[in-house]
Amino acid sequence: MGRTLTGKVALITGGGRGIGAGIARALASDCADVAISYFASAAKAKDVVREIEAMGVRAVAFEADQADPSEVEALVKAVVEHFGHLDILVNNAGAAAFGAIDDPASDLPALARVMAINVGGVVAAVRAAAPLMGEGGRIISIGSTAAPHFPIGGLGDYAASKAAVAAYSRSWARELGPRGITVNTVQPGPIDTDMNPSNGPLSGVLTPLTALGRYGRPEEVGAAVAFLASPAASYITGATLDVDGGCNA
Repeated sequence: MGRTLTGKVALITGGGRGIGAGIARALASDCADVAISYFASAAKAKDVVREIEAMGVRAVAFEADQADPSEVEALVKAVVEHFGHLDILVNNAGAAAFGAIDDPASDLPALARVMAINVGGVVAAVRAAAPLMGEGGRIISIGSTAAPHFPIGGLGDYAASKAAVAAYSRSWARELGPRGITVNTVQPGPIDTDMNPSNGPLSGVLTPLTALGRYGRPEEVGAAVAFLASPAASYITGATLDVDGGCNA
């Protein structure tokens, strides 16, 4: 366990499972106190909290719907009330839905929710958190390598939402740079989670796209986020870091 984040408080949205849980563990291993949010995985979130507390740092979980800006704002305020401050915001909560542009059977409400969570939820979180952060603050959003390039149709809304996150992050880096707050994006490729398992229906398509020939692990994304949250990344802002096994090589 490193101690690079001792005294820091991190909020990871959607931190109750998958990539978010991997990020929460990585930040806790560097001694950050951790808050996670969840929407439909209360039991898993509680398990992550217990695991992090066993590492010797403080942890708490809050329920919040990232598609609702008022709940996102309340989440950020609850974290600050609980810990006294907020230093690191990781926008991880996300949703995906398939729908070809000419498919009359596409679930349009599901596609709208993708945009509400993946874009609206990120914007709401940054708007609420940025005024509360001081010098050395870190904002890290989880995008996707689908944003710049994805050779599968029917994911246009998802890819567009993640491209928007990267664009917002570059703009926010300019806006918040004078205050000493960095803003970056991490773009995972296929990661072995319960939502997209390495032996799931998409593995036959996604695995060959990687240069390494395998799915990534949540802790590998967590390691990248922990680096960007650390003092070692103090001169990195407005950057997009692919953690994709070479998908976009």
